[in-house]
Amino acid sequence: MSPLHVVILAAGQGSRMKSSLPKVLHKVAGRSMLHHVIETAQTLGAEKVHGVIGHGADQVREASKAYSVSWVMQEQQLGTGHAVAQTLPELPDDARVLVLYGDVPLTTAQTLQGLVQGLDETTLGLLTVTLDNPQGYGRILRDQAGQVTAIVEQKDASPEQLAVNEVNTGILAVSARHLKAWLPQLSSSNAQGEYYLTDIIAMAVQAGMTVNVAQPGNPFEVQGVNNRLQLAELERWYQSREAERLMTEGATLADPSRVDVRGELTIGNDILIDVNVVFNGKVTLGSHVSIGPGCVITDSNIADGVHIHANSVIEQSNVGPNANVGPFARLRPGTQLAANSKVGNFVETKNTIVGEGSKINHLSYVGDATLGANVNVGAGTITCNYDGVNKYKTVLGDGVFVGSNSALVAPVTIAAGATVGAGSTITKDVPEQQLAVARGRQRNISGWQKPEKH
Repeated sequence: MSPLHVVILAAGQGSRMKSSLPKVLHKVAGRSMLHHVIETAQTLGAEKVHGVIGHGADQVREASKAYSVSWVMQEQQLGTGHAVAQTLPELPDDARVLVLYGDVPLTTAQTLQGLVQGLDETTLGLLTVTLDNPQGYGRILRDQAGQVTAIVEQKDASPEQLAVNEVNTGILAVSARHLKAWLPQLSSSNAQGEYYLTDIIAMAVQAGMTVNVAQPGNPFEVQGVNNRLQLAELERWYQSREAERLMTEGATLADPSRVDVRGELTIGNDILIDVNVVFNGKVTLGSHVSIGPGCVITDSNIADGVHIHANSVIEQSNVGPNANVGPFARLRPGTQLAANSKVGNFVETKNTIVGEGSKINHLSYVGDATLGANVNVGAGTITCNYDGVNKYKTVLGDGVFVGSNSALVAPVTIAAGATVGAGSTITKDVPEQQLAVARGRQRNISGWQKPEKH
């Protein structure tokens, strides 16, 4: 089969977005619209992806550095036909070419596969959609046999043509050889004064080619974005689709309209997710996990039986089986919680390993630390891991008990079974089984005069 090349049109200004950000970089489900389209193109097995850019070209390039895209400039925006024409020198004659749009982010690979499969020199693939209200769209014209004959833009349509409900999505697939023959023949003699890509449909029919029509499973798949209202509509549709998937796969959602998936979420069975929970990036939930309201989980793995209580934030962390997190906990990148461990309310961790059965119950900061098994860290404890330039490590052995309001000045090791008395500032290693008490001597001063208001 001939190679597939995908052309993504992303040169428009998007003035109705009222934004300094190029329209295609506005986000749906945590990713820019353009990146949704690029990733879909990649899943189709495209040999090469071409991006046509214009307004905000430098921003688009910079934001898309992680993707392999061949960028082409459209210096003047003279229509979709003119935009595709900018890529012609880079398209091999034998390539199958699929034209997509950077502001139509949610077309599925399954829908597009139907356009490109079986495409040859005698066919053109066209994606259409039937709408109750086709206002603003180009209409699909068919002959008495039901075959597509042309597309007429709304501003150029007659009253009879405007009554047609089948409309053009702009997405099509055709041989590069035909594009190279047809695009130079396009005319701008129309109401917009632009070179319409849609005019090649009539050329294909005149050449005796077959126009194969496909339609998406849902009109939202082909909805473009011109303003923030439409952007919000797409966001809600995407999230409703994700909520349906999660419930089908074994999750109970307290309110399906108040869970946001902004990335890739994989789940086990018997999951409970309360309201206003946000998943960012790649997140995995084991079975029998419960997540309280207001939690944000990013690029993390949550094992079986974990309970995450309200308003907790977890970033780039691994939470082991039957661990407890929160409420109001923050696990920063590099946190690893072992089985049956606990990080409680108003606790922050970073680059920290918490051993099996260990607990940091409340009001503590533990960073750059390794905790063994069955360690207990009292309220108000902090690891002083940063001297203003470098970071240092704190090590707590198995069974260590740290009293409340202690400061552990790294680098420091508290060996297995040792105890730190409450209110201590520990600057030296503590041997096994010993008690470390490091407090200033208390003085009670008689006759002390309290401050008075002036």
